[in-house]
Amino acid sequence: MLGTAIALLLPVTVAAQTDTGDSTQTEATSTNAGLAEIVVTAQRREESAQRAGVAIDVVGGNSLVDAGISQPSDLGQIVPALNVQEAGGANKTFFLRGVGNFTVNGYSDPAIAVNYDGVYIARPTSTSGLFYDLERIEVLKGPQGTLYGRNATAGAINIIPAKPKIGENSGSATLSYGNYNALNAQASLNLGLSDNAAFRIAGNVIDRDGYLSDGTNDEKMQAVRAQLLFQPTPELNVRFAGDYSHVGGAGSGSSYAGQYALDFSTGAYNFVPSGLDLKTGLFDPASQEYRKTIFLGLSGRNADVLDDDIYQDNDSYGLNAEVNLETGIGTFTVIPAWRKTKLDYKFGTPAFIGWIQEEDEQFSLEARLNGNPVGMFDYILGAFYFDETNDGNYTFAQQALNTYQEFNAKTKSWAVFGRLTANLTDRFRLIGGLRYTKDRKSFDGVADVVLDICTQRNAYGVPNCPDVPLLPVTDSLDELQAPFIVPPVGQARPIGTTGAILSRVQTRVDSSLKAGEVTWRLAAEYDLAARSLLYASVERGYRSGGFSLAAGYETFAPEYITAYTIGVKNRLLNNRLQLNVEAFWWDYKDQQIGRIGIDANGNQGQFSQNVGQSSIKGVEAGAQFQPTQNTLLAANVQYVDSKYDSFVYTEPVGQTPPLNGCANSIANGTVTVDCSGFPAFNAPKWTINLSAQHTFAIGSLMMTPSVDTQFRSKRYVQAEFLPEQLAGSYWQSNAQLAFSRDNAKWELAAYVRNIEGNRQVGNAPIYGLGSSLQYVSSAPRTYGVRASVKF
Repeated sequence: MLGTAIALLLPVTVAAQTDTGDSTQTEATSTNAGLAEIVVTAQRREESAQRAGVAIDVVGGNSLVDAGISQPSDLGQIVPALNVQEAGGANKTFFLRGVGNFTVNGYSDPAIAVNYDGVYIARPTSTSGLFYDLERIEVLKGPQGTLYGRNATAGAINIIPAKPKIGENSGSATLSYGNYNALNAQASLNLGLSDNAAFRIAGNVIDRDGYLSDGTNDEKMQAVRAQLLFQPTPELNVRFAGDYSHVGGAGSGSSYAGQYALDFSTGAYNFVPSGLDLKTGLFDPASQEYRKTIFLGLSGRNADVLDDDIYQDNDSYGLNAEVNLETGIGTFTVIPAWRKTKLDYKFGTPAFIGWIQEEDEQFSLEARLNGNPVGMFDYILGAFYFDETNDGNYTFAQQALNTYQEFNAKTKSWAVFGRLTANLTDRFRLIGGLRYTKDRKSFDGVADVVLDICTQRNAYGVPNCPDVPLLPVTDSLDELQAPFIVPPVGQARPIGTTGAILSRVQTRVDSSLKAGEVTWRLAAEYDLAARSLLYASVERGYRSGGFSLAAGYETFAPEYITAYTIGVKNRLLNNRLQLNVEAFWWDYKDQQIGRIGIDANGNQGQFSQNVGQSSIKGVEAGAQFQPTQNTLLAANVQYVDSKYDSFVYTEPVGQTPPLNGCANSIANGTVTVDCSGFPAFNAPKWTINLSAQHTFAIGSLMMTPSVDTQFRSKRYVQAEFLPEQLAGSYWQSNAQLAFSRDNAKWELAAYVRNIEGNRQVGNAPIYGLGSSLQYVSSAPRTYGVRASVKF
């Protein structure tokens, strides 16, 4: 599986075969051409990835199929700088070199701009169902302060589908089957309707059993995409596109790692392992029995079994168009788009039930001019408009505490941007970019929290209400039934004669935010030789502020990052050796940190604060070597040195001490938590990717074995920085054996992924009310066969 470990992940040519999907190539694909080029549009113009003076990883469409990439969380397997976490249900968090999202909800914005077919997608929950019939995926590392939409603090992920082709009738189909009853079927059909029109339709069906014993971590998805391209004149082309996807199944899951037992007399926690392994899901009978041992201090009794009514029923729709008009001054491009997502899912990943019902709708319009050269100058001018509405109804049912949130969030954003390149000589260029963004955001929401509080203590001062019932999972407060009698806001009522009370608090947020920001980029490029580029840049990016439904934390401010980069890209040895090296330094300020904590009213809530400041620096080096026309070797090494220069927050003193691995101090009823000095969240110090493949000619058949492996060093996967949240280092390897004919019309392949069979910990959330720790783990060893045809 070459695509899982290629240095810089650029498509290559080996024995007249190329790993570009449908990407445009700038060099011939003959066996003597060496490493092939791939054209990217990361800088809003077509250019070779090797000639783009930016930090970019590119994954070709065939590599995605080989690596089994079917959803966003899989991307971390093939892009060394990227870490993707499953956060429960449709929620996924993306991190590039330690910069990303701490929380995912309808009232905060992502730090990585995901662009599908040139359209900015505001919700990470809307990115599943897009990974089929793709031309390529581009991953830009570092802030994209001038050319890309909104909130590209960490980088951008560009998902680019294969386009219709005029004058061509063709199609393809791929069917794979593996263990866990993993079925993946993809198909595409391109029809040349006339001399100036073409139609393309593609679909994908995925059905796989869960990787955990309770059936969670499964995958059920159906998707379809249709595109219509017109080219009425040589100067004008218009493309219309529509897509739909449905995601079902149980969704992500986790396992009990253990619990932190509190000694009420000393206030110290002691971690006690659960004895359950990583494949035992929360809804497995063994886990349900274990759950009964988890003590809920708020209610003074042990937890009940977890409600197992979990599911995903999520629909995403999209319509977009792209109009390109070539004129005497340059090419005008206009991209209007509309997208809508309806979410309805229940998940139990954090050891309580989250029930998300949400409707997100966005409209965007981008217009830009790629100007023809004027003397020594090249330029791009553009404008961007974005309008989004989110309506959400969230329930977080934690048995001792239920939170009910209803909200409406609106965002209107517009921007103007430009980039100017001065070609001072044939080999030396200076680039300047500028973007002004204006955000207007409003939020109207209410959070009701009901608490099942024990008022009795035993002889040791421990809350003791063994007969109190725990709160069920309901859609609203109104659905709570006796013995729970919901009191007015700010009051409490007894729960029968159990010694416990039902308390109710409410937080209302009706607020707005306005911000105008200037972001910029300065860069220089120098052609050391015909196939060697030296580049350097400094770029400023920002992510807009937002809202939280928690008292005292109703709003938070924007965050900012300044990135310094210097790199060199080389093709050597008659285009058979590629050697790229990049050094970077990111200065991250006013960092938005999302967490679950105690709000100003003393209640548990989820909120974001600007309490972070970090420095991230490192080096990434990648090489590809084609010693013979049939052999390819590749390596990529990334070193990241990251540190939170400041990570300090406060919260009111609660009934129990704060549970974290940071320095805690208490004064005047306030706890100060200082996590400064820890490495950045989700940022392994070392990442190494290695791969090799060789193609053997057997008559008219081609046999291609390939292997790859990835190493990641230890890294924290949650920001409490507890020792148990430090995931260990690991190697993970894959292998594939493929057969095809020399005309490449069909291919048969057998594969095995994660040969070692180790499940790696990718997330470690804490169930605060029970002080239990859960592990979200990666896929086990998987294997299967795949057949592909082209016609």
